[in-house]
Amino acid sequence: MSRQISTIPRYRELAEVLVREVRTGYAPGDLLPTEAQLAKRFAVNRHTVRRALDELVAAGMVTRHQGRGTQVVDRRLDYAVSAGSKVTQNLAGLGLPSTTCCLDQGLERPPEAIAQRFGLHDEQSRLLRVDTVRHVDDAPLMRLRHWFDPERVPGWLERYRGGSTRALLDQHYGLRLHRRRVRIDAVNADRDDTRWLQCRLNAPLLLLTSDNTDAAGTLVEVSIGRSRADRLSYHIDFDNDPMDFDTDEAAS
Repeated sequence: MSRQISTIPRYRELAEVLVREVRTGYAPGDLLPTEAQLAKRFAVNRHTVRRALDELVAAGMVTRHQGRGTQVVDRRLDYAVSAGSKVTQNLAGLGLPSTTCCLDQGLERPPEAIAQRFGLHDEQSRLLRVDTVRHVDDAPLMRLRHWFDPERVPGWLERYRGGSTRALLDQHYGLRLHRRRVRIDAVNADRDDTRWLQCRLNAPLLLLTSDNTDAAGTLVEVSIGRSRADRLSYHIDFDNDPMDFDTDEAAS
């Protein structure tokens, strides 16, 4: 009787073994053996090990840290959403340093839903679009698209090269924005998400859309954040921070 030959790629077989071991033998924060150690143990080359670990990274089970190795994910970050909360400030409060990279920015006609929020009826009207990605511990956490009223932030394109958008708004424009309206949706990762958030295609994401106003209540920005649902959760304190909050279904 002939032995059946497995058609599963070797790296995926190795990934399945590592998934079981991470779930049963590792605690949050533990480091996995090095690629060289795993290659020796499983008698494979380091490229195969790297592809196997890529599977665990995409599944949100581990993160890679330059100079430290591959670490088991501690837990989903508990991110507070309030009227005045800032991404950098919230993460710092959790003891997590973060960095923000600017992916692209420019003036363009926004989608109709965004145009309506700003009361734009002229098809020639443009908003300032700023795309960023937020990293925590060298791992991507959140991809954001900001739509600004360009008249409120003159010279933005010359000034902004990355970092906290809220800090620049405060320091250069005297704007301290507050969330007036928030909507949370569940969406699937698209191909841009797989690139910037290092997740699988169609992986679950949390979509947080915020209307952000100045002290007089005038809309200055609409921000749309796309976050890995396996790495972040949102909580909202209704007692201390009354706000206009939307979800797809109202809770009874």
